[in-house]
Amino acid sequence: MNEVARPAGQSSVEADAPQAYGRIAFVASEAPDALLAQAHLVGRYGNIPAEEADVVVALGGDGFMLQTLHRFRDSGMPIYGMNRGSIGFLMNSFREEDLPARLAAAQRVVVHPLMMEATDVNGRQHRAWAFNEVSLIRQSYQAAKLRIAIDGKMRMEELICDGVLVATPAGSTAYNLSAQGPILPIGTPLLAVTPISAFRPRRWRGALVPDRARVDIAVLEFEKRPVNATADHFQVLNVVAVRARLDPSSSMTMLVDRDHSIEERILAEQFG
Repeated sequence: MNEVARPAGQSSVEADAPQAYGRIAFVASEAPDALLAQAHLVGRYGNIPAEEADVVVALGGDGFMLQTLHRFRDSGMPIYGMNRGSIGFLMNSFREEDLPARLAAAQRVVVHPLMMEATDVNGRQHRAWAFNEVSLIRQSYQAAKLRIAIDGKMRMEELICDGVLVATPAGSTAYNLSAQGPILPIGTPLLAVTPISAFRPRRWRGALVPDRARVDIAVLEFEKRPVNATADHFQVLNVVAVRARLDPSSSMTMLVDRDHSIEERILAEQFG
Protein backbone atom coordinates (compact mmCIF):
# COMPACT_ATOMS: atom_id res chain seq x y z
CA MET A 1 0.00 0.00 0.00
CA ASN A 2 1.31 3.43 -0.92
CA GLU A 3 -0.02 6.18 1.30
CA VAL A 4 -0.31 9.71 -0.02
CA ALA A 5 2.47 11.81 1.52
CA ARG A 6 1.10 14.07 4.26
CA PRO A 7 2.40 15.87 7.34
CA ALA A 8 3.10 13.64 10.32
CA GLY A 9 0.17 13.14 12.62
CA GLN A 10 -2.47 13.91 10.04
CA SER A 11 -5.33 11.59 9.13
CA SER A 12 -5.04 10.44 5.54
CA VAL A 13 -6.68 8.62 2.69
CA GLU A 14 -4.55 5.97 1.04
CA ALA A 15 -4.19 5.66 -2.71
CA ASP A 16 -4.04 1.92 -3.26
CA ALA A 17 -4.95 -0.91 -5.58
CA PRO A 18 -7.85 -3.23 -4.75
CA GLN A 19 -6.99 -5.79 -2.08
CA ALA A 20 -8.66 -9.08 -1.30
CA TYR A 21 -9.77 -9.75 2.28
CA GLY A 22 -10.52 -13.45 2.31
CA ARG A 23 -10.87 -14.00 6.05
CA ILE A 24 -13.68 -11.92 7.54
CA ALA A 25 -14.60 -11.48 11.21
CA PHE A 26 -18.07 -10.13 11.94
CA VAL A 27 -18.80 -8.20 15.15
CA ALA A 28 -22.14 -6.64 16.06
CA SER A 29 -23.71 -4.34 18.61
CA GLU A 30 -26.48 -5.64 20.87
CA ALA A 31 -29.16 -4.00 18.70
CA PRO A 32 -31.57 -6.60 17.26
CA ASP A 33 -31.03 -5.39 13.68
CA ALA A 34 -27.27 -5.70 14.08
CA LEU A 35 -27.47 -9.20 15.55
CA LEU A 36 -29.84 -10.34 12.81
CA ALA A 37 -27.52 -8.92 10.14
CA GLN A 38 -24.57 -10.70 11.73
CA ALA A 39 -26.42 -14.02 11.66
CA HIS A 40 -27.28 -13.60 7.97
CA LEU A 41 -23.74 -12.57 6.99
CA VAL A 42 -22.09 -15.35 8.98
CA GLY A 43 -24.41 -17.86 7.32
CA ARG A 44 -23.41 -16.51 3.93
CA TYR A 45 -19.68 -15.87 4.32
CA GLY A 46 -18.62 -17.73 7.45
CA ASN A 47 -16.89 -16.14 10.42
CA ILE A 48 -13.21 -16.09 11.35
CA PRO A 49 -11.93 -15.25 14.87
CA ALA A 50 -10.81 -11.63 14.86
CA GLU A 51 -7.21 -12.49 15.72
CA GLU A 52 -6.99 -14.66 12.57
CA ALA A 53 -8.95 -12.41 10.19
CA ASP A 54 -7.85 -10.08 7.38
CA VAL A 55 -10.64 -7.59 8.11
CA VAL A 56 -13.31 -6.92 10.74
CA VAL A 57 -16.82 -6.02 9.60
CA ALA A 58 -18.60 -4.02 12.32
CA LEU A 59 -22.41 -4.03 12.33
CA GLY A 60 -24.15 -1.28 14.28
CA GLY A 61 -24.12 2.49 14.52
CA ASP A 62 -21.44 5.13 14.95
CA GLY A 63 -21.11 4.40 18.66
CA PHE A 64 -20.37 0.76 18.01
CA MET A 65 -17.93 1.72 15.25
CA LEU A 66 -16.02 3.86 17.76
CA GLN A 67 -15.95 0.95 20.21
CA THR A 68 -14.59 -1.31 17.47
CA LEU A 69 -11.90 1.21 16.51
CA HIS A 70 -10.81 1.35 20.15
CA ARG A 71 -10.90 -2.44 20.52
CA PHE A 72 -8.55 -2.96 17.57
CA ARG A 73 -6.48 0.22 17.92
CA ASP A 74 -2.88 -0.28 16.76
CA SER A 75 -3.57 -3.89 15.77
CA GLY A 76 -3.18 -3.21 12.05
CA MET A 77 -6.66 -4.67 11.50
CA PRO A 78 -8.79 -2.70 9.01
CA ILE A 79 -12.41 -2.09 10.01
CA TYR A 80 -15.32 -1.98 7.56
CA GLY A 81 -18.51 -0.71 9.15
CA MET A 82 -22.03 -1.41 7.89
CA ASN A 83 -24.88 0.64 9.29
CA ARG A 84 -27.37 -1.17 11.48
CA GLY A 85 -27.86 1.84 13.78
CA SER A 86 -29.42 5.27 13.39
CA ILE A 87 -27.13 7.92 11.88
CA GLY A 88 -24.23 5.82 10.66
CA PHE A 89 -21.98 8.65 9.51
CA LEU A 90 -18.88 6.48 9.90
CA MET A 91 -20.59 3.45 8.38
CA ASN A 92 -21.12 2.08 4.90
CA SER A 93 -24.62 1.18 3.77
CA PHE A 94 -25.81 -2.30 4.70
CA ARG A 95 -26.10 -4.86 1.94
CA GLU A 96 -25.57 -8.60 2.19
CA GLU A 97 -24.63 -9.12 -1.45
CA ASP A 98 -21.14 -8.81 -2.94
CA LEU A 99 -19.36 -8.16 0.36
CA PRO A 100 -15.95 -9.55 -0.75
CA ALA A 101 -16.01 -7.29 -3.83
CA ARG A 102 -16.97 -4.25 -1.73
CA LEU A 103 -14.13 -4.95 0.69
CA ALA A 104 -11.62 -5.38 -2.12
CA ALA A 105 -12.62 -2.08 -3.74
CA ALA A 106 -12.90 -0.07 -0.51
CA GLN A 107 -10.80 3.00 0.18
CA ARG A 108 -8.45 2.88 3.16
CA VAL A 109 -8.70 5.85 5.54
CA VAL A 110 -6.07 6.07 8.27
CA VAL A 111 -7.09 8.00 11.39
CA HIS A 112 -5.00 8.99 14.40
CA PRO A 113 -6.65 9.49 17.81
CA LEU A 114 -6.25 12.23 20.36
CA MET A 115 -4.55 11.29 23.60
CA MET A 116 -6.24 12.69 26.70
CA GLU A 117 -4.20 13.06 29.89
CA ALA A 118 -6.48 14.08 32.75
CA THR A 119 -5.75 14.85 36.41
CA ASP A 120 -8.60 14.49 38.90
CA VAL A 121 -9.15 16.30 42.21
CA ASN A 122 -7.28 13.56 44.08
CA GLY A 123 -4.19 13.97 41.92
CA ARG A 124 -4.71 10.73 40.02
CA GLN A 125 -3.56 10.67 36.41
CA HIS A 126 -5.75 9.14 33.71
CA ARG A 127 -4.91 8.48 30.07
CA ALA A 128 -7.31 7.59 27.26
CA TRP A 129 -7.61 7.93 23.48
CA ALA A 130 -10.35 9.51 21.39
CA PHE A 131 -11.02 9.17 17.67
CA ASN A 132 -13.82 11.76 17.81
CA GLU A 133 -13.21 14.25 20.58
CA VAL A 134 -12.01 15.02 24.08
CA SER A 135 -14.68 16.97 25.94
CA LEU A 136 -15.05 18.68 29.31
CA ILE A 137 -18.59 19.10 30.65
CA ARG A 138 -19.91 20.75 33.80
CA GLN A 139 -21.55 18.31 36.25
CA SER A 140 -23.57 20.72 38.39
CA TYR A 141 -26.09 23.53 37.98
CA GLN A 142 -23.26 26.06 37.83
CA ALA A 143 -21.35 26.86 34.65
CA ALA A 144 -17.77 25.69 34.39
CA LYS A 145 -14.85 28.10 34.51
CA LEU A 146 -11.98 26.99 32.30
CA ARG A 147 -8.56 28.30 31.29
CA ILE A 148 -7.09 27.34 27.90
CA ALA A 149 -3.45 27.24 26.83
CA ILE A 150 -2.05 26.14 23.47
CA ASP A 151 1.49 24.77 23.41
CA GLY A 152 2.15 26.30 26.82
CA LYS A 153 0.96 29.80 25.91
CA MET A 154 -2.15 31.13 27.65
CA ARG A 155 -4.85 31.89 25.10
CA MET A 156 -7.94 32.32 27.27
CA GLU A 157 -7.72 33.27 30.93
CA GLU A 158 -11.32 32.43 31.71
CA LEU A 159 -14.05 30.76 29.71
CA ILE A 160 -17.43 30.47 31.45
CA CYS A 161 -19.44 27.77 29.69
CA ASP A 162 -21.14 24.40 29.88
CA GLY A 163 -17.94 22.88 28.56
CA VAL A 164 -15.41 22.73 25.75
CA LEU A 165 -14.22 20.05 23.36
CA VAL A 166 -11.23 19.29 21.16
CA ALA A 167 -12.28 17.47 17.99
CA THR A 168 -10.39 15.62 15.28
CA PRO A 169 -11.42 15.94 11.61
CA ALA A 170 -13.06 12.50 11.89
CA GLY A 171 -15.04 13.72 14.91
CA SER A 172 -15.80 17.21 13.66
CA THR A 173 -19.23 16.15 12.32
CA ALA A 174 -20.27 14.59 15.64
CA TYR A 175 -20.59 16.44 18.98
CA ASN A 176 -18.42 19.25 17.62
CA LEU A 177 -20.94 20.07 14.87
CA SER A 178 -23.84 19.96 17.34
CA ALA A 179 -21.95 22.56 19.40
CA GLN A 180 -21.70 24.79 16.27
CA GLY A 181 -18.08 23.87 15.66
CA PRO A 182 -16.54 23.75 12.16
CA ILE A 183 -16.51 20.70 9.92
CA LEU A 184 -12.95 19.62 9.10
CA PRO A 185 -12.33 17.46 6.01
CA ILE A 186 -10.35 14.28 6.58
CA GLY A 187 -6.68 15.07 5.95
CA THR A 188 -6.92 18.62 7.29
CA PRO A 189 -3.95 19.17 9.68
CA LEU A 190 -6.16 20.89 12.24
CA LEU A 191 -8.05 20.31 15.47
CA ALA A 192 -11.21 22.19 16.45
CA VAL A 193 -11.41 23.73 19.94
CA THR A 194 -15.13 24.42 20.40
CA PRO A 195 -17.00 25.88 23.39
CA ILE A 196 -20.27 24.38 24.55
CA SER A 197 -22.83 27.10 25.37
CA ALA A 198 -20.25 29.82 26.04
CA PHE A 199 -21.49 32.52 28.45
CA ARG A 200 -18.34 34.64 28.73
CA PRO A 201 -16.82 35.60 26.38
CA ARG A 202 -20.25 35.26 24.79
CA ARG A 203 -19.09 35.82 21.23
CA TRP A 204 -16.25 33.31 21.26
CA ARG A 205 -17.07 30.53 18.80
CA GLY A 206 -13.91 28.50 19.19
CA ALA A 207 -10.60 28.15 17.38
CA LEU A 208 -8.74 25.99 14.89
CA VAL A 209 -5.27 24.88 15.97
CA PRO A 210 -2.59 22.81 14.21
CA ASP A 211 -3.01 19.08 14.76
CA ARG A 212 0.48 19.00 16.30
CA ALA A 213 -0.63 21.47 19.02
CA ARG A 214 -0.93 20.61 22.71
CA VAL A 215 -4.20 21.86 24.21
CA ASP A 216 -4.17 22.32 27.99
CA ILE A 217 -7.42 23.07 29.81
CA ALA A 218 -7.43 23.94 33.52
CA VAL A 219 -10.62 23.81 35.59
CA LEU A 220 -11.01 26.91 37.77
CA GLU A 221 -13.00 26.77 41.04
CA PHE A 222 -13.22 22.99 40.59
CA GLU A 223 -14.63 22.36 44.06
CA LYS A 224 -17.52 24.75 43.46
CA ARG A 225 -17.89 24.04 39.74
CA PRO A 226 -17.05 20.35 39.15
CA VAL A 227 -16.25 19.18 35.64
CA ASN A 228 -16.01 15.75 33.99
CA ALA A 229 -13.74 14.89 31.07
CA THR A 230 -14.47 12.34 28.35
CA ALA A 231 -12.36 10.78 25.60
CA ASP A 232 -14.97 9.23 23.30
CA HIS A 233 -16.67 6.79 25.74
CA PHE A 234 -14.05 6.91 28.56
CA GLN A 235 -15.00 9.32 31.35
CA VAL A 236 -13.04 10.83 34.23
CA LEU A 237 -14.98 12.49 37.06
CA ASN A 238 -13.97 15.68 38.86
CA VAL A 239 -10.98 16.76 36.78
CA VAL A 240 -8.75 19.73 37.52
CA ALA A 241 -6.63 19.67 34.35
CA VAL A 242 -6.84 18.01 30.94
CA ARG A 243 -4.30 17.85 28.12
CA ALA A 244 -5.34 16.81 24.61
CA ARG A 245 -2.98 16.19 21.72
CA LEU A 246 -2.92 14.06 18.60
CA ASP A 247 -1.03 10.79 19.00
CA PRO A 248 0.70 10.14 15.65
CA SER A 249 2.13 6.87 16.98
CA SER A 250 -1.38 5.38 17.23
CA SER A 251 -3.71 4.70 14.32
CA MET A 252 -6.60 2.73 12.88
CA THR A 253 -7.62 2.00 9.29
CA MET A 254 -11.23 2.28 8.21
CA LEU A 255 -12.46 0.86 4.91
CA VAL A 256 -15.08 2.96 3.13
CA ASP A 257 -16.99 2.47 -0.10
CA ARG A 258 -15.48 4.65 -2.83
CA ASP A 259 -18.89 5.76 -4.11
CA HIS A 260 -19.70 7.15 -0.66
CA SER A 261 -16.31 8.26 0.63
CA ILE A 262 -15.61 10.08 3.88
CA GLU A 263 -14.82 13.22 1.86
CA GLU A 264 -18.21 12.97 0.13
CA ARG A 265 -20.01 12.46 3.42
CA ILE A 266 -18.35 15.55 4.91
CA LEU A 267 -19.21 17.66 1.85
CA ALA A 268 -22.82 16.44 1.95
CA GLU A 269 -23.01 17.33 5.65
CA GLN A 270 -21.94 20.90 4.90
CA PHE A 271 -24.38 21.42 2.05
CA GLY A 272 -27.25 19.32 3.42
